[in-house]
Amino acid sequence: MINVLVVDDSAFMRKKIKEMIESDRQLKVIDTARDGIEAIEKAEKLKPDVITLDVNMPNMDGLKALEIIVNKRIAPVIMLSSLTYDGAKTTFEALDLGAYDFVAKPSGTISLDIEKVKDELIEKIKLAYNADENKKYLVRKDRTNIKKIAGVIKHDAFKAVAIGISTGGPKTIMDVIPYLPRNLNAAIFLVQHMPPNFTTQYANRLNDSSDITVVEASAGMTVEKGVCYVGKGGYHLTLHKSIDEKIRIRLTQSPKHQFMPSVSVMMNSVLNIFGANTIGVLMTGMGDDGADMMVKTKEIGGVTIAESQETAVVFGMPKEAIKRGGADFIIPSYEIAEKIIELVGLFEEE
Repeated sequence: MINVLVVDDSAFMRKKIKEMIESDRQLKVIDTARDGIEAIEKAEKLKPDVITLDVNMPNMDGLKALEIIVNKRIAPVIMLSSLTYDGAKTTFEALDLGAYDFVAKPSGTISLDIEKVKDELIEKIKLAYNADENKKYLVRKDRTNIKKIAGVIKHDAFKAVAIGISTGGPKTIMDVIPYLPRNLNAAIFLVQHMPPNFTTQYANRLNDSSDITVVEASAGMTVEKGVCYVGKGGYHLTLHKSIDEKIRIRLTQSPKHQFMPSVSVMMNSVLNIFGANTIGVLMTGMGDDGADMMVKTKEIGGVTIAESQETAVVFGMPKEAIKRGGADFIIPSYEIAEKIIELVGLFEEE
């Protein structure tokens, strides 16, 4: 049995979240709390396995409570955030502070339709409970030699790096994108399973931490080397060649897919344009989105990288790619940037 503490200032939300969680026989809500102060008191006393934590609360908000819970290492925390721009910003602050993951409330702080995220919440509670705590404290390989290695590699062909990532991604991707040089001889297309509004903050956060330019993809953008295009929440990220032969971004809501954006849809579109000059990368996440496209990438002469179980928060998507024979390289997250540089090289800066 997984014991959960539910923290939310709304009595209605506490009741609904409790009902949702306990619809799964493996989960039990051992108590609820109305604000951050009560949350900390009950967490220390009851020692729950997982805590769900609202952000906007009186007396002590979710971020302050999270900081204390994380510092005391009481239990993994899943944030319940609103689907607003401010909600997204706060969510990434929470992830930086050490939250395990987040679930977005469908329609604001008090969501009458909270049932929409029941399956996601239950799944993430179980993942948080089973998470390997040691992954947080892995000694990262010294990457000071990355630019030195990259400096002697020159490739002529314009390449594409198609990266798919999901649960655990906002933290794990920080092992990759910030370590890529701005003159990378490739455009990067990054799909992180994430709702609308959140991808804007996600792209901004990555851009602030990186040498390369990171932008949320928008329709009509011209694809350029040294730029990472983040799939916009609610749309598929695809490519097309315009009349002037330039490669441009196209956003579409077709085909309907469990994930919008979808890794598979993005990778397939990239392959149609870049062919054998594609490097496919599949990282932490639930399910198998992108696994078949990793196989296809190999079949047409591209190269593929799957994150190893050593660092994957959820060894689902990369595991499926490996099982299907779709991984040329199986490496931890902190070695992926160096491998990408090795495979695509650099372009000469003017």
